Amino acid sequence: MIKIKRVYDPFDVTDGLTILVDRLWPRGVRRSTPNVEMWMRDIAPSDALRKRYMHDPAKWKMFKTRYLSELKKNHMVEAMLDIATVNDPVTLVYSSCDKKRNNAAVLKAFVQSKLRSRSRRKC
Repeated sequence: MIKIKRVYDPFDVTDGLTILVDRLWPRGVRRSTPNVEMWMRDIAPSDALRKRYMHDPAKWKMFKTRYLSELKKNHMVEAMLDIATVNDPVTLVYSSCDKKRNNAAVLKAFVQSKLRSRSRRKC
C-alpha cells in the first residue's frame, strides 16, 4: 500500500517507510524528523518544472502531464518500485499545502500503475 501525507503532519507508526519525494528539503523541518526516513530527491519534478508550476491550480494539468513524462525517463522509478514491493506500507511525504494537487499524488498513481502491470506480468 502506498500513502501520501504532508511532512508537517504528525508522525504515525502506521505510515510504514516514509520517503520525502521533494527536490528541496522542507522549510522548518529538522533532518532528524521521524517523518522522513529516506529522501528520494531525484524522483521529484525537475527544478524547471517545479518553478514553472509554482503550485498554481490553473497549471495543474500541465504539471501532471510533464511530471509523468519525466517519471517515464527517471532512473529512480525502478528503485521506488522495488522499495514499494518490499515495504508495506510506504508513505510518500511532500511539503505542498495542496493535499490533492502535488507531486506525491502524481507519483503515487504512477507507481501504483507500474506495480499493477508488474504483478500482471508474473502470472
